Amino acid sequence: MLEMFTKWRANKKRSDIEHNSIDATRVPNHVAIIMDGNGRWAKKRNLPRIAGHGEGMKVVKKVAKYSNKIGVKVLTVYAFSTENWKRPKTEIDFIMKLPEQFLTSFLPELMEEEIQVRVIGDLNHLPNHTRQAVEKAVEQTKNNKRLILNFALNYGSRVEILNAVKGISDDVKNNNIALEDINEELFSNYLLTKDIADPDLLIRTSGELRISNFLMWQIAYSELWFTDVLWPDFDEEHLAKAIQDYQQRKRRFGGLQS
Repeated sequence: MLEMFTKWRANKKRSDIEHNSIDATRVPNHVAIIMDGNGRWAKKRNLPRIAGHGEGMKVVKKVAKYSNKIGVKVLTVYAFSTENWKRPKTEIDFIMKLPEQFLTSFLPELMEEEIQVRVIGDLNHLPNHTRQAVEKAVEQTKNNKRLILNFALNYGSRVEILNAVKGISDDVKNNNIALEDINEELFSNYLLTKDIADPDLLIRTSGELRISNFLMWQIAYSELWFTDVLWPDFDEEHLAKAIQDYQQRKRRFGGLQS
Protein backbone atom coordinates (compact mmCIF):
# COMPACT_ATOMS: atom_id res chain seq x y z
CA MET A 1 0.00 0.00 0.00
CA LEU A 2 2.83 2.41 0.85
CA GLU A 3 4.52 1.60 -2.44
CA MET A 4 1.31 2.34 -4.35
CA PHE A 5 0.84 5.65 -2.55
CA THR A 6 4.46 6.65 -3.19
CA LYS A 7 4.06 5.90 -6.91
CA TRP A 8 0.81 7.88 -7.07
CA ARG A 9 2.40 10.84 -5.28
CA ALA A 10 5.42 10.77 -7.60
CA ASN A 11 3.20 10.69 -10.69
CA LYS A 12 1.02 13.49 -9.34
CA LYS A 13 4.05 15.64 -8.55
CA ARG A 14 5.50 15.01 -12.01
CA SER A 15 2.20 15.94 -13.67
CA ASP A 16 1.87 19.10 -11.60
CA ILE A 17 5.41 20.20 -12.49
CA GLU A 18 4.76 19.66 -16.19
CA HIS A 19 1.44 21.47 -16.07
CA ASN A 20 2.98 24.42 -14.23
CA SER A 21 5.79 24.67 -16.79
CA ILE A 22 3.32 25.31 -19.62
CA ASP A 23 2.79 28.97 -20.47
CA ALA A 24 -0.98 29.29 -20.14
CA THR A 25 -0.98 32.29 -22.50
CA ARG A 26 0.59 30.32 -25.36
CA VAL A 27 -1.26 27.01 -25.32
CA PRO A 28 -2.01 25.90 -28.90
CA ASN A 29 -5.67 26.38 -29.76
CA HIS A 30 -5.78 23.29 -31.98
CA VAL A 31 -3.72 20.14 -31.48
CA ALA A 32 -3.92 17.34 -34.06
CA ILE A 33 -2.56 13.86 -33.38
CA ILE A 34 -1.70 10.94 -35.64
CA MET A 35 -2.16 8.11 -33.16
CA ASP A 36 0.33 5.51 -34.39
CA GLY A 37 1.89 2.39 -32.89
CA ASN A 38 -1.04 0.41 -31.49
CA GLY A 39 -0.12 -2.75 -33.36
CA ARG A 40 3.57 -2.57 -32.45
CA TRP A 41 2.67 -1.96 -28.81
CA ALA A 42 0.62 -5.17 -28.81
CA LYS A 43 3.28 -7.16 -30.67
CA LYS A 44 5.93 -6.22 -28.10
CA ARG A 45 3.71 -7.79 -25.45
CA ASN A 46 2.78 -10.86 -27.50
CA LEU A 47 -0.80 -9.66 -27.69
CA PRO A 48 -3.13 -9.51 -30.71
CA ARG A 49 -3.13 -6.19 -32.59
CA ILE A 50 -6.66 -5.44 -31.43
CA ALA A 51 -5.37 -5.21 -27.85
CA GLY A 52 -3.27 -2.24 -28.91
CA HIS A 53 -6.29 -0.49 -30.42
CA GLY A 54 -8.28 -1.03 -27.24
CA GLU A 55 -5.49 0.38 -25.11
CA GLY A 56 -5.02 3.28 -27.51
CA MET A 57 -8.63 4.34 -27.13
CA LYS A 58 -8.10 4.69 -23.38
CA VAL A 59 -5.28 7.14 -24.12
CA VAL A 60 -7.67 9.32 -26.14
CA LYS A 61 -9.71 9.83 -22.98
CA LYS A 62 -6.63 10.77 -20.93
CA VAL A 63 -5.28 13.16 -23.53
CA ALA A 64 -8.67 14.78 -24.13
CA LYS A 65 -9.17 15.48 -20.43
CA TYR A 66 -5.67 16.90 -20.05
CA SER A 67 -6.08 19.05 -23.17
CA ASN A 68 -9.30 20.41 -21.72
CA LYS A 69 -7.58 21.12 -18.43
CA ILE A 70 -4.78 23.22 -19.93
CA GLY A 71 -6.99 25.20 -22.30
CA VAL A 72 -6.65 23.54 -25.71
CA LYS A 73 -9.75 24.41 -27.72
CA VAL A 74 -9.70 21.67 -30.39
CA LEU A 75 -8.16 18.19 -30.30
CA THR A 76 -8.34 16.32 -33.60
CA VAL A 77 -7.32 12.65 -33.50
CA TYR A 78 -6.75 10.44 -36.55
CA ALA A 79 -8.89 7.44 -35.63
CA PHE A 80 -9.30 5.62 -38.97
CA SER A 81 -8.10 6.60 -42.42
CA THR A 82 -9.60 5.84 -45.82
CA GLU A 83 -6.57 3.60 -46.39
CA ASN A 84 -7.13 1.56 -43.21
CA TRP A 85 -9.82 -0.52 -44.95
CA LYS A 86 -6.91 -2.54 -46.40
CA ARG A 87 -6.30 -4.11 -42.98
CA PRO A 88 -7.58 -7.58 -41.96
CA LYS A 89 -11.36 -7.76 -41.52
CA THR A 90 -11.11 -8.95 -37.91
CA GLU A 91 -9.04 -5.88 -37.04
CA ILE A 92 -11.41 -3.51 -38.85
CA ASP A 93 -14.44 -5.07 -37.16
CA PHE A 94 -12.84 -4.53 -33.75
CA ILE A 95 -11.89 -0.93 -34.53
CA MET A 96 -15.44 -0.21 -35.67
CA LYS A 97 -16.76 -1.32 -32.28
CA LEU A 98 -14.46 1.03 -30.38
CA PRO A 99 -16.36 4.31 -31.00
CA GLU A 100 -19.52 2.80 -29.53
CA GLN A 101 -17.71 1.43 -26.48
CA PHE A 102 -15.64 4.55 -25.96
CA LEU A 103 -18.37 7.13 -26.44
CA THR A 104 -20.90 5.22 -24.33
CA SER A 105 -18.55 4.81 -21.36
CA PHE A 106 -17.01 8.28 -21.68
CA LEU A 107 -20.25 10.21 -22.27
CA PRO A 108 -20.91 11.15 -18.61
CA GLU A 109 -17.40 12.61 -18.36
CA LEU A 110 -17.75 14.33 -21.72
CA MET A 111 -20.80 16.11 -20.36
CA GLU A 112 -19.17 16.89 -17.03
CA GLU A 113 -16.04 18.22 -18.74
CA GLU A 114 -18.10 20.21 -21.29
CA ILE A 115 -16.34 18.40 -24.16
CA GLN A 116 -18.05 18.51 -27.53
CA VAL A 117 -17.65 15.55 -29.91
CA ARG A 118 -17.33 16.16 -33.64
CA VAL A 119 -16.39 13.91 -36.54
CA ILE A 120 -14.79 14.54 -39.91
CA GLY A 121 -14.75 11.89 -42.62
CA ASP A 122 -17.17 9.85 -44.69
CA LEU A 123 -19.60 8.33 -42.21
CA ASN A 124 -21.80 6.82 -44.92
CA HIS A 125 -19.46 3.88 -45.40
CA LEU A 126 -19.22 3.01 -41.71
CA PRO A 127 -21.19 0.14 -40.17
CA ASN A 128 -24.59 1.27 -38.91
CA HIS A 129 -23.74 0.67 -35.24
CA THR A 130 -20.57 2.78 -35.55
CA ARG A 131 -22.28 5.63 -37.35
CA GLN A 132 -25.23 5.66 -34.94
CA ALA A 133 -22.94 5.74 -31.89
CA VAL A 134 -20.96 8.64 -33.32
CA GLU A 135 -24.05 10.60 -34.36
CA LYS A 136 -25.58 10.08 -30.91
CA ALA A 137 -22.47 11.45 -29.17
CA VAL A 138 -22.31 14.42 -31.53
CA GLU A 139 -25.95 15.25 -30.85
CA GLN A 140 -25.76 14.82 -27.08
CA THR A 141 -22.62 16.95 -26.69
CA LYS A 142 -23.37 19.64 -29.29
CA ASN A 143 -24.03 22.33 -26.68
CA ASN A 144 -20.84 21.71 -24.67
CA LYS A 145 -18.64 24.80 -24.75
CA ARG A 146 -15.10 23.78 -23.84
CA LEU A 147 -12.86 21.38 -25.77
CA ILE A 148 -13.91 20.12 -29.21
CA LEU A 149 -12.85 16.46 -29.47
CA ASN A 150 -12.76 15.94 -33.22
CA PHE A 151 -12.45 12.38 -34.54
CA ALA A 152 -11.10 11.89 -38.07
CA LEU A 153 -12.97 8.69 -38.91
CA ASN A 154 -12.85 7.16 -42.39
CA TYR A 155 -10.98 10.33 -43.27
CA GLY A 156 -8.51 11.03 -46.06
CA SER A 157 -7.15 14.46 -46.91
CA ARG A 158 -6.93 13.81 -50.66
CA VAL A 159 -10.60 12.82 -50.79
CA GLU A 160 -11.49 15.89 -48.73
CA ILE A 161 -9.60 18.19 -51.12
CA LEU A 162 -11.10 16.54 -54.21
CA ASN A 163 -14.59 16.94 -52.76
CA ALA A 164 -13.87 20.59 -52.07
CA VAL A 165 -12.80 21.10 -55.70
CA LYS A 166 -15.99 19.39 -56.90
CA GLY A 167 -18.10 21.57 -54.59
CA ILE A 168 -16.46 24.76 -55.84
CA SER A 169 -16.81 23.62 -59.47
CA ASP A 170 -20.53 22.99 -58.98
CA ASP A 171 -21.02 26.41 -57.40
CA VAL A 172 -19.13 28.13 -60.23
CA LYS A 173 -21.19 26.22 -62.81
CA ASN A 174 -24.42 27.19 -61.01
CA ASN A 175 -23.31 30.84 -60.76
CA ASN A 176 -23.25 30.75 -56.95
CA ILE A 177 -19.67 32.01 -57.01
CA ALA A 178 -17.45 33.58 -59.66
CA LEU A 179 -14.11 32.11 -60.70
CA GLU A 180 -12.31 35.20 -59.45
CA ASP A 181 -13.85 34.70 -55.99
CA ILE A 182 -11.79 31.57 -55.40
CA ASN A 183 -9.01 32.11 -52.87
CA GLU A 184 -7.56 30.25 -49.89
CA GLU A 185 -10.26 31.44 -47.51
CA LEU A 186 -13.07 30.37 -49.82
CA PHE A 187 -11.42 27.00 -50.48
CA SER A 188 -11.10 26.37 -46.74
CA ASN A 189 -14.85 26.85 -46.41
CA TYR A 190 -15.41 23.78 -48.57
CA LEU A 191 -13.33 21.54 -46.31
CA LEU A 192 -14.65 19.37 -43.47
CA THR A 193 -12.90 21.67 -40.98
CA LYS A 194 -14.50 24.83 -42.31
CA ASP A 195 -15.55 26.10 -38.88
CA ILE A 196 -12.39 25.00 -37.04
CA ALA A 197 -9.10 26.88 -37.04
CA ASP A 198 -6.11 25.09 -38.60
CA PRO A 199 -3.96 23.01 -36.22
CA ASP A 200 -1.21 24.90 -34.43
CA LEU A 201 0.57 21.69 -33.44
CA LEU A 202 0.65 18.29 -35.14
CA ILE A 203 1.90 15.31 -33.11
CA ARG A 204 2.77 11.88 -34.48
CA THR A 205 3.68 8.98 -32.25
CA SER A 206 5.67 5.75 -32.85
CA GLY A 207 8.71 7.23 -34.60
CA GLU A 208 7.21 7.47 -38.08
CA LEU A 209 8.03 10.72 -39.90
CA ARG A 210 5.21 11.19 -42.36
CA ILE A 211 1.79 12.85 -42.60
CA SER A 212 -0.20 9.87 -43.93
CA ASN A 213 -2.86 11.82 -45.80
CA PHE A 214 -3.96 13.76 -42.70
CA LEU A 215 -5.17 17.38 -42.87
CA MET A 216 -2.70 18.21 -45.64
CA TRP A 217 -4.25 21.56 -46.49
CA GLN A 218 -4.81 22.53 -42.86
CA ILE A 219 -1.29 21.80 -41.54
CA ALA A 220 0.53 24.01 -44.05
CA TYR A 221 1.98 26.07 -41.18
CA SER A 222 1.46 23.74 -38.22
CA GLU A 223 4.39 23.00 -35.95
CA LEU A 224 5.31 19.31 -36.20
CA TRP A 225 6.35 17.17 -33.23
CA PHE A 226 7.41 13.54 -33.55
CA THR A 227 8.07 11.02 -30.82
CA ASP A 228 9.19 7.38 -30.72
CA VAL A 229 6.61 6.69 -28.01
CA LEU A 230 3.93 4.24 -29.15
CA TRP A 231 0.42 5.63 -28.86
CA PRO A 232 -0.78 3.33 -26.01
CA ASP A 233 2.21 4.58 -23.95
CA PHE A 234 1.52 8.25 -24.71
CA ASP A 235 0.26 10.23 -21.71
CA GLU A 236 -0.15 13.70 -20.23
CA GLU A 237 3.60 13.98 -19.69
CA HIS A 238 4.31 13.52 -23.40
CA LEU A 239 1.62 15.98 -24.42
CA ALA A 240 2.99 18.53 -21.97
CA LYS A 241 6.47 18.02 -23.45
CA ALA A 242 5.14 18.54 -26.98
CA ILE A 243 3.43 21.77 -25.92
CA GLN A 244 6.52 22.98 -24.09
CA ASP A 245 8.57 22.43 -27.27
CA TYR A 246 5.88 24.19 -29.30
CA GLN A 247 6.08 27.19 -26.97
CA GLN A 248 9.83 27.50 -27.60
CA ARG A 249 9.36 27.89 -31.35
CA LYS A 250 8.97 31.09 -33.34
CA ARG A 251 6.05 30.88 -35.75
CA ARG A 252 6.74 33.15 -38.71
CA PHE A 253 4.23 31.86 -41.27
CA GLY A 254 6.68 32.52 -44.10
CA GLY A 255 7.69 35.99 -42.86
CA LEU A 256 10.74 37.19 -40.96
CA GLN A 257 11.12 37.05 -37.22
CA SER A 258 10.42 40.42 -35.62
